[in-house]
Amino acid sequence: MSPVSRAGAVLEIDLGAIVANWRLLVQIAAPAECAAVVKANAYGLGVAPVATALAAAGCRLFFVATLDEGIALRRALGAAAEIAVFNGPLPGTAAEFAAHALVPVLNDPGQIAKWAEAAGPHPAMLHVDTGMARLGLSAREFAALVEAPPRIRWRLVMSHLACADQPAAVLNAAQRARFAAAAARLPEIAASLAASSGIFLGPSYHLDLVRPGAALYGVNPQPGCPNPMRQVVRLSARILQVRQIDRGETVGYGAAHVMAAPGRVATAAVGYADGWLRSLSRRGGGTIAGTRVPLIGRVSMDLVTFDVSAIPEELARPGVMIELLGTGYGVDDAAADAGTIGYEILTALGARYHRVYRPPDPPQ
Repeated sequence: MSPVSRAGAVLEIDLGAIVANWRLLVQIAAPAECAAVVKANAYGLGVAPVATALAAAGCRLFFVATLDEGIALRRALGAAAEIAVFNGPLPGTAAEFAAHALVPVLNDPGQIAKWAEAAGPHPAMLHVDTGMARLGLSAREFAALVEAPPRIRWRLVMSHLACADQPAAVLNAAQRARFAAAAARLPEIAASLAASSGIFLGPSYHLDLVRPGAALYGVNPQPGCPNPMRQVVRLSARILQVRQIDRGETVGYGAAHVMAAPGRVATAAVGYADGWLRSLSRRGGGTIAGTRVPLIGRVSMDLVTFDVSAIPEELARPGVMIELLGTGYGVDDAAADAGTIGYEILTALGARYHRVYRPPDPPQ
C-alpha cells in the first residue's frame, strides 16, 4: 500500500507556488535584495524542500530563528547560501555559529560583547528596536554602540515593523523615520526594515534588503485586500466512518452539536493533534466534490465530524477525502474561523500528515 493510501490526512505543498511568490516579491522590492524567512521549519511546510527550491530559484540569503534551525538548514543547502539566525547566539555558542558559517543577528549589548570577544572575523547582523519593544537595541544602547563601536564585521543593520499589516498605522512611518536615523549613523552597512507586509508599504520601506516570510507561503500580506500571493497548501482528511443520525441526537464531546433533523455525519482523520485547531469547533467546514460541508461538534485530538447530509452517499463514504484547505478556503479563511492568523494555521500543521511536494516547473 502506498503512503498516500494509508494516510489519514494528506498535506500537499506546492513548491512552484512558493517560488512564484518569492519571484513576485523580488519584482516588487527591486532593486532591493529579497531574502527568504524559513524559520519554524519553513512555517511548518518543511525547511529542506522549501529552501532548496528557493535556492534553485536564486535566493541567496535565508533567515531562521534558532541555532539548531540554522545548523539543519546548512546541512540541507550546503555551503552556497548565507544563513542568518534572528535570535542570535546563546552564551557559549559562538563557536558553533562559526563552525556552520551562520550569521547571528545580535540583539542586545551582551550578545554584541560576547560576539566581539569570541567570533573573530565572522560577520554578524545588528538589530535595532524602533517600536516593537521585543528584540533589538534600544535607542540608548544603539547610541552607546555608535560612540564606542565593537570590532565586529557587520553584514546588515535591521529592524522590524510592528504594524506593517495595517497600512494606515502611524507607527509605520514613525519606525521608518527612527530606523532611517539609525541606519544613517552606519552608512557603510546594508539596511533592512520590511518583512512580508512591509514590502507592500512602498519603496521607501524596501531599503537594501527585504525579508518575506508568511507571504511566501500564501498568507495575505494585505489583510482586507485581494491576496496577491498564490495559495501553497492543500490539506485533505480521509473519512473513516459515515453514520445516520436521528433528529435530537448529539455529536461529539460535550454533546456540543444537536441534530436539528435526521442526517448523515462523517468522521474524518484529523484533529487538534494535527494542528486542526480546537477553536475551529463548530466553525468552518470542508469540501467534498466541490460542495461545502459544515464542521459540526468539537474538534477532538484525532477526529473531526462533518454534516454530509447534502452529499450523495456514493461521494461521502469511508476512504473519500474531505478537503480542509485549498483554493476556495485557504489558510487565511481557516484563521478567520479559528479567531487567529494564517501564521498560526501554517505553523500548527502537524507531523502526522503525509506530505506531498509539488516541484516547481523546470526553467524554460
